[in-house]
Amino acid sequence: MRAWIARMTEDNIDQSAIEKAGEILKNGGLAAFPTETVYGLGGNALDAKASEKIYAAKGRPSDNPLIVHIADFDQIYDLCPAVPPQAKLLADAFWPGPLTMIVPKGDCIPDEVSCGLDTVGIRLPSHPMARALIRESGVPLAAPSANTSGRPSTTTAAHVMHDMDGKIAAVLDGGACGVGVESTVITLALERPRLLRPGGITLEQLRSVLGEVDVDRALYEKIGDDVKVSAPGMKYRHYAPKAPVTVVRGNPQDTAKYIAEHIGNSTGVLCFDEYREMFPTCVVECFGSQDDLGAQAREVFDRLRAFDDTSVTQIWAQCPSDEGLGLAVANRIKKAAGFSVIEV
Repeated sequence: MRAWIARMTEDNIDQSAIEKAGEILKNGGLAAFPTETVYGLGGNALDAKASEKIYAAKGRPSDNPLIVHIADFDQIYDLCPAVPPQAKLLADAFWPGPLTMIVPKGDCIPDEVSCGLDTVGIRLPSHPMARALIRESGVPLAAPSANTSGRPSTTTAAHVMHDMDGKIAAVLDGGACGVGVESTVITLALERPRLLRPGGITLEQLRSVLGEVDVDRALYEKIGDDVKVSAPGMKYRHYAPKAPVTVVRGNPQDTAKYIAEHIGNSTGVLCFDEYREMFPTCVVECFGSQDDLGAQAREVFDRLRAFDDTSVTQIWAQCPSDEGLGLAVANRIKKAAGFSVIEV
């Protein structure tokens, strides 16, 4: 059965569509909706069966935890018995916004959401459509990205329909997402705060509020299959197009030259706008200027998806350095490549 879809904008929300999608969620169904980061695949976070449906629709590994979305800060106290004091500091600075906080969970959160862990990720999105849907449904929503597991995340409703049509009941189409990469994930359940996944809130911003913030090794290397993770995006190959990806890191001029010297037949290149003309025989997807990290974040998943409509058998990719939002963009590209990275 095809998904029902409703199109609207942030400034002109169709309340009847929100009510219809909210009713689906109240009854245990699934609905995709836009956030400022990517589209989420929502289900009642307090209903174990709804979470099982999310895993099934995505083909998601059952040990990859879900993030719970709320509409107002005070809802966190209903879900978590002991909210760390750092959570309020971060919420005052960055919520609503693209930040997920890992905190001790309450008994109301099913193990299917947390994968049996005693912690859960909580996020308060800034997209008005997302918050309207959460309020209308009357429950917090477990909502991973609305894509087939392992594929590039969805930043438009067309992406969602490509991956999820026939698997879920409804899609709210709010246009393209403004940030383009998933939320930053920080755990507050350890002795010191630790960044588990970079996103729209940068490491530098987190440190400006909390002081020292550790960085998990999952940002820079592949995690073993036997490791139990507390946040999504840490363990498995994610964000990947069908063709294998090799990342070349370093000065953009040097990485472009290296790729140009090593490309072969049926090759795709993901590059900064400035270097398109260096690859005349390739399928080229540009994801923004080398100095425009915001554009890179908005474009990277869309451009990676575009390669699947071509016959390329290998993809070479430039990526930014690890400063600011570049840490998140570089992380997504390296994850898409399974950490196959060449430094030049």
